[in-house]
Amino acid sequence: MGTKVKPLPDSKIGKKQQVANMFDNISGRYDLLNHFLSLNIDKVWRKRAIQKLNEIQPKRILDVATGTGDLAIASLKLNPEKVIGIDISDGMLEVGRKKMKDRKLDDRIEMHSGDSESIQFEDNSFDAITVGFGVRNFENLDKGLAEMFRVLKPHGKAVILEFSKPKVFPVKQLYNFYFQTILPFWGRFISRNNFAYTYLPESVKAFPDGEAFIERLGKAGYKEVKQYKQTFGICSIYTGIK
Repeated sequence: MGTKVKPLPDSKIGKKQQVANMFDNISGRYDLLNHFLSLNIDKVWRKRAIQKLNEIQPKRILDVATGTGDLAIASLKLNPEKVIGIDISDGMLEVGRKKMKDRKLDDRIEMHSGDSESIQFEDNSFDAITVGFGVRNFENLDKGLAEMFRVLKPHGKAVILEFSKPKVFPVKQLYNFYFQTILPFWGRFISRNNFAYTYLPESVKAFPDGEAFIERLGKAGYKEVKQYKQTFGICSIYTGIK
């Protein structure tokens, strides 16, 4: 299953709907917050994640939990024929579609409403699947990973970018202070949302990163699963082959 951490712990609404509502509420300021709170390092992480697909040169890419489409845009470096992004937040998709149109990328990147745990495409549809900072938001992590595996073509590759927990002193201590104090303060101030950037560190803390996530990917069917730690272990890139 996924983690039990939700944006609104006391709400009777399921995690999936809470996450969709949360991202709808912060969608207009999401890109600004992403780059500001990560000091633009998130752009480097996305670039490195996409580089993991260089060897297979995918023609069709599915970007799951695409948000406003930053990872989908980064994947254009691979010169694919088509990139499709799916997300459960209509607010994020609206911002993303405008971004694609403004950058004249809407002919190469399609953005659709879609649920990671019930992907609307047929088996073996994509050469590659990417996820950027989205898997920890899945209501049912194992089901989401299995659905991604289903729509991936044989020998296709999944690349997942996600926050992880540094283990080394003093990075661990600095990271925890930033995530628990600095990030929630600025996140609330800029997004004007009291829950989104309190949920973020809690969701990262609860996420089964490292060996635990590698094991989950293996159970979902992925082979040759690897983890590439980024920036002192703040973030990790995971890859797996169908």
